[in-house]
Amino acid sequence: KLILLLTVALVITSPAYSAEQLYTEQPMLTPSLAASGKWPVGVTTMIASNPDQISAVDFASLADRTLTLEVWYPAVANEKSQPAVYENVTRSHQPFTLQGAAYRDLQPANKEQFPLIVLSHGWPGYRTIMFYLGEHLASHGYIVVGIDHTDSTNGDIDFTTAPRGGFPSTLLNRARDQQFVLDYFSGLDGDLGKMANTDQAAVIGYSMGGYGAVNTVGGCYNFTPETFAFLKFPEQMAPQLAPLFNSCNGGRPSVDPRWKAMIAIAPWGQELGVHAPEHLNKLTVPAMYIAGEYDDTSGYEHGVKKLYEQTGSKSKYMLVYKHARHNIGPHPAPKVAHTSEFDLGHYIEPSWNNEMINRINKHMGLAFIDCHVKGLDASCDYLPSQSNITQQKLPTGEFTPAWPGFNERWGTGVEFYRAN
Repeated sequence: KLILLLTVALVITSPAYSAEQLYTEQPMLTPSLAASGKWPVGVTTMIASNPDQISAVDFASLADRTLTLEVWYPAVANEKSQPAVYENVTRSHQPFTLQGAAYRDLQPANKEQFPLIVLSHGWPGYRTIMFYLGEHLASHGYIVVGIDHTDSTNGDIDFTTAPRGGFPSTLLNRARDQQFVLDYFSGLDGDLGKMANTDQAAVIGYSMGGYGAVNTVGGCYNFTPETFAFLKFPEQMAPQLAPLFNSCNGGRPSVDPRWKAMIAIAPWGQELGVHAPEHLNKLTVPAMYIAGEYDDTSGYEHGVKKLYEQTGSKSKYMLVYKHARHNIGPHPAPKVAHTSEFDLGHYIEPSWNNEMINRINKHMGLAFIDCHVKGLDASCDYLPSQSNITQQKLPTGEFTPAWPGFNERWGTGVEFYRAN
């Protein structure tokens, strides 16, 4: 009986025991830059407060805005460290626990500096919804900061009683939160502060995170009374909201020169003309857009593709998942999400395996970030020069070349576009 009781106690008290593993070992299907890097990955949770921010309740008063951050970083290996688990809830507040590849609170590898990457979820979402990307970039020598955008997480929003909860706060604060995290780490003490190279930074955003990321690097907002009406704001609020919402550069007078690159995954807004074309055309920060061909949330032809076409950066790219909709950023659905169509709809792609999407995001994201943040020419070579990943069979029986880093004849259903 004592042995049984001890066993039950271990099951209950050990989070790693019950954590769900979302990923499988598929080396033949993994593009080369989706493989983990040389660094052991540590992860820690932090709380940061941005003082005197505009209230998203009355849009007049000021209040401190507190954010929970998940930070992945290159670390020193320690056999006694515990593998990280990530706990959260679905949109209907069903709890789940996921197994990570990082290790909780490992000693940072603080003898050198690493570029800072800000990782921003959608509405709603949570700071670990792209943990696969945070862990991956950290293993290749980056510090990655996932943000819980207050008012905009799954746990914050009650879709039964207030389905639009947190959306005004999301519109107002998304880019400001991203810029704040860069500023916060610039003044951070301790090992993580010392090892963070905030002069070499990038922002990655999914959905509403992408909406914010485009603004953060200079794509100013262009909210109009018609936009507010479409979003179902009271008509009398439009004159008050427009000056607040039509901000630029994450709330700064000009683009922070420390931003060296931006990735926007299924960014929301341009179907409504939210980003001003004249400002998009002046963007100089290298930008990569990732889109689903049939995205019915952010739109493709008049949404993400239009953002790509209007962006003026000389180094701009667009990765397109054929037949995909909007869910091209999150980790695969946890088991509990499969019990509810509402929850499953936050993750699933009907025509794609989400794990494969994650692998391609890791490969292409690392190639782009390494190329434009670290300036690694070898990584630039992984950004395809041919638009279609699908190899064509020639009359000789041979095939046209595969995309760099992809195995022969394993790539289909993806397109890639670049400036010039």
